[in-house]
Amino acid sequence: MIEYQEIRNSVSKLCERFPNEYWRELEKSNGYPDDFIRVLNDEGFLSVLIPEEYGGVGLGIEAAGIILEEISRSGGHPGAFHAQMYTMGTVLRHGSEDQKARYLPKIASGELRLQAFGVTEPVAGTDTTSIRTFAENRGDHYIINGSKVWISRAEHSDLILLLARTTPAGEVKRKTEGLSVFLIDMREIVGNGLTIHPIETMMNHHTTELFFDNLKIPADCLVGEEGKGFRYILDGMNAERILISYECIGDCKFFIERAKTYASEREVFGRPIGKNQGVQFPIARSYAEMRAAELMVNEAARKFDAGEHCGEEANIAKLLASEASWKAGDTCLQTHGGYGFAKEFDIERKLRETRLYQVAPVSTNLILSYISEHVLGLPRSF
Repeated sequence: MIEYQEIRNSVSKLCERFPNEYWRELEKSNGYPDDFIRVLNDEGFLSVLIPEEYGGVGLGIEAAGIILEEISRSGGHPGAFHAQMYTMGTVLRHGSEDQKARYLPKIASGELRLQAFGVTEPVAGTDTTSIRTFAENRGDHYIINGSKVWISRAEHSDLILLLARTTPAGEVKRKTEGLSVFLIDMREIVGNGLTIHPIETMMNHHTTELFFDNLKIPADCLVGEEGKGFRYILDGMNAERILISYECIGDCKFFIERAKTYASEREVFGRPIGKNQGVQFPIARSYAEMRAAELMVNEAARKFDAGEHCGEEANIAKLLASEASWKAGDTCLQTHGGYGFAKEFDIERKLRETRLYQVAPVSTNLILSYISEHVLGLPRSF
C-alpha cells in the first residue's frame, strides 16, 4: 500500500508539470502528448508492467491502473498511451522469448512504442469471432488482407498487436478457433501494404482505420500458436477493461472534486450553493457510486495480478466505473451551470472523453450480456 501511495504521489506531482491548459491546447491542434509520454517513460511509469529482466519495473495491473487513475484525476487524458499497458499481458504470457528479448527492452526504454491494438473491424464490430482480416500462411511469411477500424494511436505507434483469421471461419468447429495474433513492426510497412486513415471524433483520441493490401510480414511475427489467438487476446481484454475502469475512477474524482469546490465557493442569493441539498445530494451520490465502483475495480485488479479468472470482475468494474464517471461528469456540469460548458473549465472536455467508455472497449450492453449468460447462466441471447 505504501508503494502504491508513493506511485500516486509521484504521478500527481508529475502531472502538475502538465496542467489542464496543456491538454486543452493539444485538443485544439489535434496534437499528441509526446512531451508528456517522454516524461512518463523517463520516470518508468510506462514500463510498469514489463519485467525487470527486460528493463521494466515489474509491477502488476493495480500499479498500472493507479498511474492511469492519477492522470485522469489531474485532468489529463491517458488515452494516448494506455494500450502499451493493456497489450502487455498478451505479449508477456504468450510471446516467444525472441519476441520478448527483441521488443520489450526497447519498449521499456521508450525507443519503441506499442500503442496500437488491431481487433475491431467495420462489419464485425464487437463480434470479434466474425472478423474477416485474413493472414495467409506461406511458410516463412504471412500475407495479410483486410481492414480494421477504431484503431487508436496507429499513427503514433511503432508496433501493433493484430488479430487476424488464419483459418477460414467455415473450416473451424468453433468460431473462436482459427484466429491468430501477430506482433508487427509498423515502421516500414506504412505505404507498403498498410494504409492508415485518421478518423475525426468528438475527443482528441487519435483513432484510425487500417487497410491491409497484400501486406507481407515474417512468420516470426506470430504470437504463440497459430489459431489460438482469441484465447490470447482475452488476457489483453480483461486488462484493458480493468485499466479503463481505473481511468473512469480518476475521471470521477476529477468531477467530484471540481463540483465540491465550486459548490462550496460559488455564492448565489448570499450563500454558497453547496448549502442547498439539491446541489449537495447529487455530488454525494456520485461519490457513493464512485466508491462502490472503485471497490470492484480493485478486486478485479487483485484477481488479475494473482492469475485468477477475473472475467466477471473486470466486466462489472468497467460497467460500474464508466457509468459512475458519466454521472459524476453530468453532476459536475450541472453544478457549474453555464460555466460547465466553458472550455477553460475543462469539464466539457473531460465529459466528452469519459463518455467513450460506455461504448468502448466493449459496450455496456455486451457487458450485461456477458453477465446474463456467463455469470447468471441465463439462455444465450445471440
